[in-house]
Amino acid sequence: MRDRWRVDVPSSVRWDAFVATHPHGSFLQASPWGAMKALFGWHCRRLAVFDAAGTILAGAQVLFRRSFGLAFGYTPRGPLFSGDPTVDELLIQALRRVGRQMAAIMIRFEPNISERDLRAAELRAWFDHCRLVVADTIQPRSTVLLDLQAPESALFAACSKGHRADIRRAERCGVTVRVGNEADLAPFYDIMRATGERAAFSIHSADYYATVWRLHQPNARLFIAEAQAMPVAAHLILADARYGYYLYGGSTTEGLRSGANHLLAWQALRWARERGCIGYDFWGIPDALGQAAFADDAAVRTALEQAAQQDPLIGVYRFKKGFGGRIVRLMPAFDLVLLPPLYPLAKQKIGG
Repeated sequence: MRDRWRVDVPSSVRWDAFVATHPHGSFLQASPWGAMKALFGWHCRRLAVFDAAGTILAGAQVLFRRSFGLAFGYTPRGPLFSGDPTVDELLIQALRRVGRQMAAIMIRFEPNISERDLRAAELRAWFDHCRLVVADTIQPRSTVLLDLQAPESALFAACSKGHRADIRRAERCGVTVRVGNEADLAPFYDIMRATGERAAFSIHSADYYATVWRLHQPNARLFIAEAQAMPVAAHLILADARYGYYLYGGSTTEGLRSGANHLLAWQALRWARERGCIGYDFWGIPDALGQAAFADDAAVRTALEQAAQQDPLIGVYRFKKGFGGRIVRLMPAFDLVLLPPLYPLAKQKIGG
């Protein structure tokens, strides 16, 4: 029966078409992201299971890296499974072979599936059958997801009263939003650096942001908010076939005072809607809030909400949630362990 399928390396074009149509596809599994990471110390490998007609049924883009002297693999928002256990088992076996060729201790999977999805329990049971080990995600596990399929007027009405006021205030104060070009990458980085210093979080290098922007054209937009012809806020937004993603953004103190950051986010999600995205992913909130949103026990929920108040991302959460989206929490990560004696050390170094 397995002669009906073959495992091979797909071309970038065919792979990206598969990712775009897969129900759990994400820009993190598409070739531009792999190409970007390859420029920053990662080795990108893609594998797919094809049927007899040459159609991709399942696959994964895996990033390999040596960290602290250990080789490990990472599949952000993947693999992308078919739902057929026989086909998906072929993919797992192929990933084992590639991992061993790369001398990897493990490959970490990060399924792009909500833990509330009916398919999550089935997939988790299958992972248990495959002897995968539950681990922490590397990408944010909890996020705010906004449905963009409503009319624009309804989206604006769904924003909090404070957010609507800030958007209008920014417009009254003369804040304007424009799409940036390559020349704006430098002021974007300056804003990111100032935001990181003010909010005490780390940022990527200027070259990293510039590479993300360049390799994801035409599906990346750099939005710049200006007050009195000076940049006061900036967002770098990516989009795939279904979602827009607020990955990177920041503002100056003036941008915060004027409401520019709110106007900028509003214009960015409007862009995602206009290009046909069905949703907007605000990307990353305190995971305690993701747990609290679905906790059945009131005491547990309250404790989680209180714990979230100490999280550095709590202010970011209030900003994101004010646009009216819903909290989504994804499944945990799962490790495909290839060298069991070294796995505890790998977890200690990598986390999870």
